[in-house]
Amino acid sequence: MYSSSRIRRMICVLLFAAMVAPFSQAAPPAKTNPSTGELPPAGKRDGIAPRNVVFILTDDHRYDAMGFMGHPFLETPHLDSLAKNGVHLKNAFVTTSLCSPSRASILTGLYTHRHRVIDNNRLVPPGTRFFPEYLQQAGYETAFVGKWHMGGSHDEPRPGFDHWVSFRGQGNYLPPGPKYTLNVNGERVPQKGYITDELTDYAVDWLENQKDSDKPFFLYLSHKAVHANFTPAKRHEGRYANENLDFLPRGEDITAANDAPRWVRDQRNSWHGIDFSYHSDKGLDYLYQRYCESVLAVDDGVGRVLQQLKEMGIHDDTLVIYMGDNGFMFGEHGLIDKRVAYETSIRVPMMMQCPNLFSGGTVVEQMIGNLDVGPTVMHAAGLETPEYMDGLSFLDLAAGKPQPWRDHFLYVYYWEKNFPQTPTQFALRGDRYKYITYYGLWDVDELYDLQADPKETNNLINDPKLRPIAKKMEDQLYGMLQEANAMEIPLNQPAGGSQNKRWAKKGGAEAAAFPKSLVVEEPINKNAR
Repeated sequence: MYSSSRIRRMICVLLFAAMVAPFSQAAPPAKTNPSTGELPPAGKRDGIAPRNVVFILTDDHRYDAMGFMGHPFLETPHLDSLAKNGVHLKNAFVTTSLCSPSRASILTGLYTHRHRVIDNNRLVPPGTRFFPEYLQQAGYETAFVGKWHMGGSHDEPRPGFDHWVSFRGQGNYLPPGPKYTLNVNGERVPQKGYITDELTDYAVDWLENQKDSDKPFFLYLSHKAVHANFTPAKRHEGRYANENLDFLPRGEDITAANDAPRWVRDQRNSWHGIDFSYHSDKGLDYLYQRYCESVLAVDDGVGRVLQQLKEMGIHDDTLVIYMGDNGFMFGEHGLIDKRVAYETSIRVPMMMQCPNLFSGGTVVEQMIGNLDVGPTVMHAAGLETPEYMDGLSFLDLAAGKPQPWRDHFLYVYYWEKNFPQTPTQFALRGDRYKYITYYGLWDVDELYDLQADPKETNNLINDPKLRPIAKKMEDQLYGMLQEANAMEIPLNQPAGGSQNKRWAKKGGAEAAAFPKSLVVEEPINKNAR
C-alpha cells in the first residue's frame, strides 16, 4: 500500500510529464562512435593498393600566407611546389578554429560536438578512436612527430602510432632550460634547438628508416609553428623587418552603422584585438612580421621531407598532404588570433601531391573540412570510411572523379572562460552566403554575401530582401545540430587564468555602441497594456 505522500509525488510527476510532452522533441539517432572495446575492422576498397602517406600540420597558418597565394613578400617555394605539382584545395575549413578541437576532428573524423574536445585544456575522452589505428590494423607502420596538444598534462604516446615524438601542451620554440625534454617513444630526450627544425630532423630520420621496410607507412608531422609567441629561426630573424605592411586591414569598416556585432568591436581592446594584442604594446605590424618569418622554417622543413622521399625513390607514389589546424586573423574585423566564424579564422591552407595520382596545378573548389583528412588517408590506404565518421574522402575530387559533396559547412565554437571576449557561436558556410548566430549574447546575428563582400564587412541579416535566405540557413543550421544530437552546450570547468584585461590608453573603460539595427528612435509597441 503506497503512502498518501508517495501517491501525491507520483501524481505530480505524471502531471509534469503531461505538461512538458507537447514541447519535447525527440532527437534523431546519431551515428555511433565505437569508443570502447575492440576496434571494428574497416572495410577494404577494391583495386586500391596501400599507399605511403605523409601528413604535415602547422599551427595558426593563414590560408593566404604562401607565395603562390599572391602574398606581397612571403617566400614559400616548397609549399608553392605542392600546389604547382599537385592539388590546391582552395576552400578548406575547420569545424572549430582552435588548436585542440581542430586536431581532434582531424584524428577522429568527427565534429567537435561529437568528439567533445571543446577547448585546449580537455583531454580526448578515454577510448576515442583515431584513424591511424585503422592503418595499423591494415599493416601500416605509423609515426607521430610534434605537437599533440589535446590537453597539456602529459605527452605519453597515444593510440595509433608505433613511433612517438612529442611534448606537453604548446611546447617551446627553443628549450627553456637544459633539463627541458621531449618524449621520444616514452623516453625523456633533451630538446636540442629550434623546434621546427628539430621535428623535421626526427621526421626525416624516421622516413630514412622505412626505406628497407616492406610495410606501407603513415607519417603525421605536427609543427608547433607558427603559433604565438612568433619566433623565427635565427637564420630568418629580421628578414621582413622593413617590409611595407600597409595592406593589413585595421577594422575600419567594422562599424555599428554596418550592423557589426557589438562584441566584435568591443574586442579590439582585448587579448585578441589589434589595440591590445596578447596584452602587449608591440602592435600588429611587429607581430605579423615575426609571424611571416616563422613560416620560413616550416617551408624549409617541407622541402627536406620532399627531398627525402626523392632520395628513397618513392616521391611520385607518396601522398603528401599539407594543412593548417586553423586560420588566423591579422587585423580583419579589428581582431587577431582565431576562434571566430569569419573567413580568415576558419579557412586554412591545404595542398596535396602525389604525381602518380594527380595532375599538377589541379584546383578543388568544393568545401573541404579537417574532419575529411582521416577518411582521405584511409582511402589512400585502400580502406572504407567507418560509418560513424562525419568526414568524407576527397581523394576522388582531386582526381576529377564526380561524387556527391556537401554544399554547406557547419562551424561551432564554445565560449572559454580563459578568453571570455569571444562568445559561443554557430555558423553555416555556403558557396555564397554565410549565416552566424550566437548563444547567450545580446547582440545581432550575421549574414554575409561572400561573393559581393568577401571581407565580411556589411552585415545583411536585417535586409528585408534576404530574410528568407537567413531563415532558411538558420533552419538548416539547427537541423544539422539536431541531427548530430548537438542541441546542448558542452561544459568544462575552467582551467588556468582568464585573459580578460583592457588597456586604459585605448579607451578600455568604454564599451562599443550597439549595432544600428538594434537601436530605435520611437517605441515599437503602441498598444502596451
